[in-house]
Amino acid sequence: MAAVAPFGSWESPLSPQTLVSGAVRISEVVPDGDAVWWAESRPEEGGRSALMRWRDGTATEITPPEANVRTRVHEYGGGAWWIHDGIAFYVDDSDQRLRSITPAGDVAVLSPEPATPRALRFADMRVSPDGRWVVSIGEEHAEGTPEPINRVVALSTAADQIIHVVAEGHDFYQSPRFSPDGSQLCWTAWDHPNMPWDDTVLYCAEVTLGDTVEVGPARIVAGGVTAGEAVVQPEWSPDGRLHFGSDRNDRWQIFVEGDDEPVLDVAGEVGYPPWVFGLSRYAFLPSGEIVAARFVDGVEVLDQSPEYTAFNTIRTSGTVDAPVISYGAASWSAEATVIANGEVIRAPRSLGLDPGFLTAPEVIRFPASNNPATEVSALFFAPAHPTTNGPEGERPPLIVLAHGGPTSAARSELKLERRFWTSRGFAVVDVNYRGSSGFGRRYRKALDGHWGIADVQDCVAAAQFLADRGDVDPDRLLIRGGSAGGFTVLSALAFHDTFAAGASSYGVADLTALAEDTHKFESRYLDNLVGPYPEAREIYEQRSPINHLDGFDKPMIVLQGSEDEIVPPAQSRMIVAALEARGVPVVYLEFEGEQHGFRKAETVIAALEAELGFFGSVCGFTPASPLD
Repeated sequence: MAAVAPFGSWESPLSPQTLVSGAVRISEVVPDGDAVWWAESRPEEGGRSALMRWRDGTATEITPPEANVRTRVHEYGGGAWWIHDGIAFYVDDSDQRLRSITPAGDVAVLSPEPATPRALRFADMRVSPDGRWVVSIGEEHAEGTPEPINRVVALSTAADQIIHVVAEGHDFYQSPRFSPDGSQLCWTAWDHPNMPWDDTVLYCAEVTLGDTVEVGPARIVAGGVTAGEAVVQPEWSPDGRLHFGSDRNDRWQIFVEGDDEPVLDVAGEVGYPPWVFGLSRYAFLPSGEIVAARFVDGVEVLDQSPEYTAFNTIRTSGTVDAPVISYGAASWSAEATVIANGEVIRAPRSLGLDPGFLTAPEVIRFPASNNPATEVSALFFAPAHPTTNGPEGERPPLIVLAHGGPTSAARSELKLERRFWTSRGFAVVDVNYRGSSGFGRRYRKALDGHWGIADVQDCVAAAQFLADRGDVDPDRLLIRGGSAGGFTVLSALAFHDTFAAGASSYGVADLTALAEDTHKFESRYLDNLVGPYPEAREIYEQRSPINHLDGFDKPMIVLQGSEDEIVPPAQSRMIVAALEARGVPVVYLEFEGEQHGFRKAETVIAALEAELGFFGSVCGFTPASPLD
């Protein structure tokens, strides 16, 4: 007989400690010869990222134990390392300098020491075919400049610590890639106020490699400032033809230089907004065939691994007779794993959970509240427990998840944080509101000019849809989100009466303050999402939750990192102080040393325990587990 307990109070094997104990985050899987490499971030080690190599059935940590493989270019980073003929090239977070490490373990520093710590940063490396040069995105934080300077640069693998400028003049650069014979180099670039998923341009130039790097005049291959086209992930096929992802036909598909029609046009969308460097959604087999992951109706698909639902950095190597396909993968019931040619070479941790905790979600669809012709989709996770049910006639509380970005998406993989809630009797809905990726350019751009309105309306519509259908308790609707999702949470509470409470992590309270105080990468992002600043200052003020305190009358919990350079702590502090002054119940936790997104195990644990206790007090139940 199943036990009966109030929703939210169920006993769960998923404690906050479970989410971090032995947990790793897998990223950027790269095959090289007879080895496969990947990076894994470890919350129990303060979020440190280590470089791993699998060969002959054994996985070994290659970087020194004190190394933290992480770049802070664009602040979000990614693409902090690369492999060439067994030599790893990586950026250490301690000083942001570029290093190499040989198979024998010898470390050399390739970039010079800047006058100011971490003032020279590198990301998105590739090595020339002759092994003499590393091309990279270089970011210089120079004194006296209004913002960092981004370039394509080259550094010698001989460690002479001299930086050669390959391309400059644009605000941003990404994806420098050598042709197979080393005679050409391509890269993408864009300028304010665009983001790399708005309007970008793909360049290519002839290059001569020797004691120096000589780059000829660059030609435009695709895109342009007025083209209305986002070009992502340029790659060279084995026969030397330049390919790239483009959304010129709405959905990101794969094109080749000189051809107006895609060479790969599949159901769904190949491509993802490059918030970080190092993304790879497709790769070439040595035969020239393309292997690609795609988003279909909000779920990821890779034909070579139909049992998985999420994929990470697909890359290939080997020969025509012995190709290697490697990638990270996850499913609804398994965390990230590393796979090479169908073999699991880095298994996920064993959670020992009953499958009854890990039921697949339902893909729900509902009309946008202000635009019934637009369909919004979401992943709905009902409460899931193999031995416990809620009382007859009671409906569960609902947590609406507002993802970040806002151009991210509800991820189709096992995220224990979602199951932390469903295993306790909460329902969870992860909303692909307008602006989300995976549904084409038009859907992604539908948020332009409407941030804080359309995203909030779609989260409200998701909650109302499930309440009307009878799945959840309409009096216990909650909303939770971080970063851009935190802004959605604050806006939902300021402008709507749908939700009983909200949880905002490093969310934006004042759009005007954000426009005046954030990092270079996003400093003009709001020009498209809200309007040009300062010309549209009135809209910024109208849209800012901090200016609509009369709308706040529901409890809130606010979580923030003390060293956040993207959404500074002042954003959270100002909304908390304003709510406290009005007598609105608010909990505030600021975590020392944390940045944008929590990496430390103790932070993750403390934040989840606080949220669970907070939601319990709001919804009228006592959590089963004792909380600090």
